[in-house]
Order: sequence, then structure tokens, then C-alpha cells
Amino acid sequence: MGVLLVFGVAFYLILASKAAPKGRMAIPVTITTGTARKGNIGVYIDAIGTVTPVYTASIYSQVTGPVVSVSYTEGEVVAKGASLVDIDPRPYEATLLQAQGTLERDENVLAQAQMDLARYQDAWSRNAVAKQILDDQLKLVQQNEGTVKNDQGTVAYDQIQVEYCHITAPFAGVVGLRLVDPGNLVNAGLNSSSNPLVVIAQLKPITVIFTIAEDSLGAVQAQLRKNKKLTVDIYDRSAQNKLATGELLALDNQIDTTTGTLKLRAIFDNNDYALFPNQFVNVRLLVQTLKGVTLVPTADIQQNGDSSFVYVIEDGVAHERDIKVGVSDADTGDTQVTGVNPGEIIADSSFDKITDNAKVALASGPAGGGASQGHGGGGDHSAQAGGSPHPHHSPSPSDD
Repeated sequence: MGVLLVFGVAFYLILASKAAPKGRMAIPVTITTGTARKGNIGVYIDAIGTVTPVYTASIYSQVTGPVVSVSYTEGEVVAKGASLVDIDPRPYEATLLQAQGTLERDENVLAQAQMDLARYQDAWSRNAVAKQILDDQLKLVQQNEGTVKNDQGTVAYDQIQVEYCHITAPFAGVVGLRLVDPGNLVNAGLNSSSNPLVVIAQLKPITVIFTIAEDSLGAVQAQLRKNKKLTVDIYDRSAQNKLATGELLALDNQIDTTTGTLKLRAIFDNNDYALFPNQFVNVRLLVQTLKGVTLVPTADIQQNGDSSFVYVIEDGVAHERDIKVGVSDADTGDTQVTGVNPGEIIADSSFDKITDNAKVALASGPAGGGASQGHGGGGDHSAQAGGSPHPHHSPSPSDD
């Protein structure tokens, strides 16, 4: 019985080995495909930043007195020189009038002294008066001239005090919420107990301050030395919606040694007021554009440890091809690579079923016709370093 049992098991195994596996291996794997192409791709630096007005002014009173009118509306866009707050000017106008009267009196005293001086000079030329009298009159004229200058300074000061009673916008911008009301008594000067009368911020244009790692400084400076304008894109907190596009304005003059970063400022027209002071934003700085490089859909790139590869389709067979990955652009879904040629067809789906030298069949429909827009089943495999809003790799710059 034991011998018969052994022979039965062996016969069953032989039949099983000759059954379905060969038939199943012959069935091609159905896939969609993408196409490697030649094109341009940007090298970006991703960062986070804060919207910062070009000008922000907290306006304090320069004089003491009651507020008689508030001319602005909260949140209003005001032009340069627009009236904002008026303080009772009457005490200062009275002081100005008094100073003007003193000046007028002293100017006439000076005029009289100058007439006497002219008479003494004429008399001295005819030896009709002593030289001492002439000299005394000359010094009297000079004293009166000094008095007039002092009066002129007093009048100018009092005129400024009157002007301080009428507060205007120092630049075009948007005013904040009302901080004073008519009838409030305001004090001159800035101290611990004083509050601003109004806060105004310029929103057109507006800037964004952001930081980059000191390791990225060389690439940025290399472009600036060529007098190139670097484009900066601003995205919202979720990094999904583009808010504005502008250009790099300036670099700070020193690196922060505690963080190893450098501050940069970019400027934007902000005609639609999409950017608001102190708003948190995501920043994409376009350092350079690589031109005429080979691009493949990012989702088509597979990983095997530290190496990257794609499946190149030739004559219905998938061939595993090692590649070197460069810059990725999440907006276009493309990645710059070396190791494949423009025009080669690469697998775009069914990566869990494809193996090297496996037979494949193209799926019917638009995605299976070798067009690069197909990304089914692949997923986005591009790396995202440092929590940046748009994944990318940053190789050493090679092209402008």
C-alpha cells in the first residue's frame, strides 16, 4: 500500500506541473503607456514666506488736542495726501498769529535801524559823525537781523504745529480699523501710553519675505550675476492655488547662523489684492530652466532601493531600464531623466504585474495609445524633501 501511495502522489505532481502554468505565463500583461519626450523643465527652490507691505506706517499725533474729525472709512483705499484725522488747530493757529505779529514788529525795527545806519554812513563820509556812532549803529542792525531770524524760526515752527493738526496719508495704501473717534483727546509724542491714530499699509505693490538654505545661495547668485530676473510664484497655505507671480527683488546681506538660511524679498503687483499683509504663503523660486532635456511622466518611474528604473516597451516586451532622475515638476507631472531617449514608449500602469522581459499588450482607449498623458495605476513617486509644497529634485545647474 505504501508503494502505491508514493506512486500516486508522484503521478499527481507530474500532471500538475504540465497543466495551466504555461498557459497562464503566455498571457500578456495589459498596460497603458507614456512617452519620453524632449522639452524644458524649471529648477525650483520651494520655501515658505510671509506677505510684507513695502510701506507700513503707524501714525501718532505730533500735537496735543481733541480730535475734531476722522475722515477715513475702515479698510478704505486712500491716495497719498488724503485727509485722515483732524485735531483742533485753534490753539496752534493763535500761537502762529502771535509769532507772525512779533516777526512783523521786529522786521520794522530792523528796517528803521538800517535807515539810521545809511544816514550815519553818509554823515561819516562827510566827517559829520564820529566813527564810534557808525560802528554802534552797524552792530545794532546786526542784532535786529538776528532777532528777525529768531522770529522767522518761531513762525516756521508754529506753522508746522498747525500742519500737524491735519493728518494726511504719507503714501497710497489701505487704512485699518478706526482707532480714535471725534472728541478723543490725543497727546503729542510716542510713549508707552500712546496709541496710533491710524495704521496704513501699502498693498500695491506688495512683497513676500522668505528664506532659502545657504546651500542654494550659489545657484541664485549665479543667475543674478547674469542680470537675470528670477520668477517667483506664490501659493496659498495648502499649496494648491496660485495667488500671484512676481520677481525676486533683493537678498539680505547676511546668513542667519542659527538656521543656516538667508532672507529674500520678492515683489508683486497685487492688483487683485490676492496677497494680504502677514499672510502665510508657499513660495516657488524659479532658479533656471533646463532646456532640451528628456522628460518622462513622474508616475512611470519605479524605485528599487536607491536606484530608479522604467519599463521601456519594445515589440510588445517590457524591458527594465535603469535611469538617473533629475528635476521633477509636480505642476506638469514630468521628471527630467537620463537613460531613455525621447520617443521611447514606457509602461504607465500595472507595475505590480510587469517584470523584466514580460510580454505586454496595450489597453484599448486613449490611455493605451502611447500618449504621455496616461498615468493610470502608477501614482506619484517623486520625492518631496523638507515638506515643500511641490516635490522636486535639485541637481547641480547645468543649463540656463
